[in-house]
Amino acid sequence: MGGASSLLGPRGAALAALLGLLLAYYALVGHLWEASLWWDIAWLAVALIPAVFGLVALALPLRRWRGLAAGAVVLGAVAAVCEVVSADVAANFAKLAAVALFAWWFLGFFEALSWVVGVACVIPFVDAYSVWRGPTKHIVEHQREVFTTLSVAFPVPGGDGAANLGLPDVLFFSLFLAAAARFGLRVRATWVGMAVGIGATMALAVGLDAGGLPALPLISAGFLLPNADLVWRRLRARR
Repeated sequence: MGGASSLLGPRGAALAALLGLLLAYYALVGHLWEASLWWDIAWLAVALIPAVFGLVALALPLRRWRGLAAGAVVLGAVAAVCEVVSADVAANFAKLAAVALFAWWFLGFFEALSWVVGVACVIPFVDAYSVWRGPTKHIVEHQREVFTTLSVAFPVPGGDGAANLGLPDVLFFSLFLAAAARFGLRVRATWVGMAVGIGATMALAVGLDAGGLPALPLISAGFLLPNADLVWRRLRARR
């Protein structure tokens, strides 16, 4: 069972309750209140994004589950089927779960904290290049439906609009959060830092009137900054 048994108590009940609330919101979002653009951004940053990634935090004990890879494949297949039959809400959360499980399985190949720190330092530059000049830019501008499929949606109340976060961003959020737990860093502060980073990225994209901004720079900062002193001590001790 691994970490799955940890979800049989209050933590599992909280996870189920939060998922139920989110499913209700996604199902009823078109019938909810309408607000101005910046109120919508505030709602996403302060409420919806933390709630969605709260699912990842509550499910974190599953990082020790032996069936991570198989679970990721099954949920990925479920997400694909849901996309085909236009079950958008189910597809959204199946993608979130599949990517989180894959990230936790992938973390098993990292032998030391320094590996994770190295990735956190490099991946923002890769993401920035991809968004501004690379494949992500091409997909967003010319194949919008592909980007929508390969992202998690955060719909705004009272309308058809939504902010979308690419699956690689979800992957590294999940990987960094699990790394904080595995290597004895500040898990809650890491979660807060990365959630704030995503909200700030969306706000900056709107404020700068940009079609999209890379999210991984602030996600990586949300992992590194709250743990800077601990990471420095561990790396010095390792040397």
